[in-house]
Amino acid sequence: MSNLQVIREEFIDFNQKNQNIFYLNPTSELYKDLEDIAQRKISQQIKLYSHQEVWTNERSAQLQN
Repeated sequence: MSNLQVIREEFIDFNQKNQNIFYLNPTSELYKDLEDIAQRKISQQIKLYSHQEVWTNERSAQLQN
């Protein structure tokens, strides 16, 4: 099991146990950036990879190189 897989599994476990803990202030730069990404996705200006595409071993290997 790779380090990325361990981190992913730990993050998923934490997130499932603490679903109401994360709050992002709408005036923050991160919030604005995420809104911008969402808008560009809707207008098809960017390609976002699915969870499956990102976490397959083949895709992870490509990202590490």
